[in-house]
Amino acid sequence: MGELTEKIKGNTNEAIGNLKQKSSDPETREEGRRQERKGEAQQFKGEVEGALGDDI
Repeated sequence: MGELTEKIKGNTNEAIGNLKQKSSDPETREEGRRQERKGEAQQFKGEVEGALGDDI
């Protein structure tokens, strides 16, 4: 179950991050880039959990 949860969190963070990057405010754009990277890391974690099982 952790795999699916991490992938959903990752997708959500990536989507919100992409929207923030379209802002005219430089700080918001940078926050969006960081949030997108966080989402990518969460998705990767979900993939690893799926490959190794939820026991990690």
